[in-house]
Amino acid sequence: MSLFLSSYENRLDTKGRISVPASFRAAIATDTFAGVVLYRSFTNKCIEGLSMGRMEQLASATDKMGVFDGKLDDLSAMLFADARPLTFDVTGRIVIPADLLAHAGITDRAVFVGRGLSFQIWNPDEFAKMQNGALSRLRTSRPDLVVGD
Repeated sequence: MSLFLSSYENRLDTKGRISVPASFRAAIATDTFAGVVLYRSFTNKCIEGLSMGRMEQLASATDKMGVFDGKLDDLSAMLFADARPLTFDVTGRIVIPADLLAHAGITDRAVFVGRGLSFQIWNPDEFAKMQNGALSRLRTSRPDLVVGD
């Protein structure tokens, strides 16, 4: 699995179809499912997206939680019950369900935002606000990443 990188703004057509960026489609080209999985973000006003392989990894991670853990019920409701597996059409487009678009405030344009092993889909104006806020916070906190062993 390759990484989802960069940001791309695309328009929804009159039938509600939107083109998934070619580099995002290439990032999951080796996946057995020819499409993406989308669900409502529970941390931001956006749509979360990932490959079916990554969704399977999340399922394995939730299997490690306690069977009667209340957090598991919440995670299952958001990750699995809300998830929409969407296949690409011949031109690499998907139709994002109306309730997901409404959750993110997306009407005619959307920004696909790479997040490494996943991606998000935002209303362009909301994403600009979020990104400016993130840049401001990072300039203040200056996090240090440790790379390598």
